[in-house]
Amino acid sequence: MRVLITGATGLIGQEIVKLCQKRDIAVNYLTTSHSKISKTKNYQGFYWNPKTQDIDPDCFKNIDAIIHLAGATVSKRWTPSYKKEILSSRKITTQLLINALKGETHTIKQVISASAIGIYSDSLTNYYEEGARDFGHSFLSEVVQVWEQEVDAFAKLNITVSKIRIGLVLAKKGGALQEMVKPISFGMGASFGSGKQWQSWIHINDLANMFLYILKFNLGGVYNGVAPNAVTNNELIKTIASVMRKPLFLPSVPKFFLKIVLGEMHTLLFESQRVSAKKIENKGFLFKYYYLRPALENLLD
Repeated sequence: MRVLITGATGLIGQEIVKLCQKRDIAVNYLTTSHSKISKTKNYQGFYWNPKTQDIDPDCFKNIDAIIHLAGATVSKRWTPSYKKEILSSRKITTQLLINALKGETHTIKQVISASAIGIYSDSLTNYYEEGARDFGHSFLSEVVQVWEQEVDAFAKLNITVSKIRIGLVLAKKGGALQEMVKPISFGMGASFGSGKQWQSWIHINDLANMFLYILKFNLGGVYNGVAPNAVTNNELIKTIASVMRKPLFLPSVPKFFLKIVLGEMHTLLFESQRVSAKKIENKGFLFKYYYLRPALENLLD
């Protein structure tokens, strides 16, 4: 089997590539940098430039599936110009892949695209399964809705469409966890606002395995990329501190303060989405990390 991965050098992409190599799945990847193009048998790079809609068509040769992760990070201050980039980076990369395949003979049976639980409304009481239509009105929800609509166009090319709505990814190198660890390691950790907001998290290894599970069994449709047991922000911060054996002295960080510091991006810390993992579990997927503490012990040991 050979897959084409966009965003292969990102946090999630690197973990998926690592698992592919362990499982003898050959990887083609797309990069905007000629210097990052590698040409080994099972790991081959190809140039693309989404802004100019330029792509090396050889990237599609003998490909069974596309794993689509590319998109500008949301963990950067949302200026008006950067908000346009967050949205356009997801639209133009998806459109480039689809336009390059239109009218061409190809071997691609499936596309598995990253998405986000940010599509759901902010709620302390709702429990979101994939069929929920209670979408939010935040900027992030709007981005995810547009992104998923763009990805759906692959279906017109007789390609099975799978979307993984990813929650808070916990990883050893990079990502949100390492940002939370920094103040806690200096004894300055604190929850955000009331701390009651739900955090639907997932260990990065489980997430990468989920992508490959959906690939292996050609599972179409939407799946929540979260562990089965969401926690509140209070519980998350306290458990990180406990695993690190660090005290928590400070009161919670007020919302108005983070709004001043982070601007509109502060909503990433305060939105509450309690999200179900039952659908993927019912398909036979087994999580390695069902509960927060063992996941953190693995990552922070």
